[in-house]
Amino acid sequence: MPSATEFNEIVDALFDQFVEALDSADAVDDVELNQGVLEVTCEDGSKIIVNRHAPTQEIWVAARSGGYHFRQTDQGWVDTRSSETLASAMTRVVREQTGVTVKFA
Repeated sequence: MPSATEFNEIVDALFDQFVEALDSADAVDDVELNQGVLEVTCEDGSKIIVNRHAPTQEIWVAARSGGYHFRQTDQGWVDTRSSETLASAMTRVVREQTGVTVKFA
């Protein structure tokens, strides 16, 4: 398990990649990254919230379709219940809420 500092650096870099992917795809109305919380506002006013949960070293995603918790494994960031990857889940929830397919690394 990485140290708290390493975890934050990893998540910061990941969130930067998400912002870049969303901005370049022009898929959403607004993307804000404030104090470790990524808030994605879709054109219909719905939101996707992505934040870090430092105590468990997880990334949490809240979307219209539900809430998801991702933990870093050898396979990358994986949902603790479904084993879906974070990249796949982000592609899915953005598509569900915007109709636009954005690929996340």
